[in-house]
Amino acid sequence: MIYKKFQDLNLSALGMGAMRLPVIDGKDGQIDQEAAKEMVAYAMEKGINYYDTAWGYHEGQSELVMGTLLKDYPRSDFYLATKFPGYDLSNMDKVESIFEEQLKKCQVEYFDFYLFHNVCEMNIDAYLDEKYGIHSYLMNQKKAGRIRHLGFSAHGGYDVMKRFLEAYGRDMEFCQIQLNYLDWSFQDAKVKVELLKEYQIPVWVMEPLRGGRLASLSQEHEEALSALRPDESIPAWAFRFLQSIPQVTMVLSGMSNFEQLKENIQTFSQDKPLNPKEMETLLGIGDKMLEKKVLPCTACRYCAAHCPKGLDIPSLLALYNEHCFTEGGFIAPMALMAVEEERRPSACVGCGSCEAVCPQQIKISEAMKDFAGKLG
Repeated sequence: MIYKKFQDLNLSALGMGAMRLPVIDGKDGQIDQEAAKEMVAYAMEKGINYYDTAWGYHEGQSELVMGTLLKDYPRSDFYLATKFPGYDLSNMDKVESIFEEQLKKCQVEYFDFYLFHNVCEMNIDAYLDEKYGIHSYLMNQKKAGRIRHLGFSAHGGYDVMKRFLEAYGRDMEFCQIQLNYLDWSFQDAKVKVELLKEYQIPVWVMEPLRGGRLASLSQEHEEALSALRPDESIPAWAFRFLQSIPQVTMVLSGMSNFEQLKENIQTFSQDKPLNPKEMETLLGIGDKMLEKKVLPCTACRYCAAHCPKGLDIPSLLALYNEHCFTEGGFIAPMALMAVEEERRPSACVGCGSCEAVCPQQIKISEAMKDFAGKLG
């Protein structure tokens, strides 16, 4: 197992995420505890020492199960991370009660790592609102030794992360973002990494395989990669990409079965970053994967200047692309919660003014209608 230095700690470069544990009969709230126990035992044996859970994972069962499974090991043998569930605005005034309950569920006296969960457009105002006292409470828990390291995870855009960092960056020790060779450009992960570099905050990675989409590729793309590294598996390429980014300290993988765990541990037995040609090839594959599924908006904003409803069309198209490529998901609906009703896709009147000036000749009105339909 490769280890990365974080302050005075040696963290396994691969962390075990507890969002996609094995379940019974396909029911997310019914974790197969015996199968999960076997996976944790193997992970411990092979050197994984970082375990990541959260209040809402597996319908609230993840913290309970991980607490039970990790109780079998000396507390000094693992680092446990969980998060304050700010993805649900109804939790904002409950930071103390939730934190106390999390300690009980996980059967620990302190958390090694604790995060503001999912900083995004929908909740940034609430996270920064002092009336909820979230930041001050968590800082007090850190002073009391009940949180050893405080950070945040973010699914929001660059501007949201910037606002959060301007307010709390001095106190943030790490940040968890969605990072992979597809999202390097698609979700502007590259600029997010650069932003964190400015604040000297190391990167924690979630969705390294994009929910499994990067675990297998088209035959054409797999052959191109095999020509460069014949013995490298396709999932391993995604991890080698992350090993090539100096700011990355922790890579979390939500492994749902024993075979995935074994394969990923084998990958992380070596640090094999990509050379320039390999990096160019891999990023090129990511771009080609997007070509057929996303609209070619360049954010020139000619459309927005001609929209009679004042819609931020480039931003809406970016969310539309994300929603279409992911075939649903929570990112677009979550971001649109922060947008006024009269500025959402459903407000498009289909006048075509935007299309008349679009250099890419995108059928914007059709996209807005489709987007509104997909969102229900």
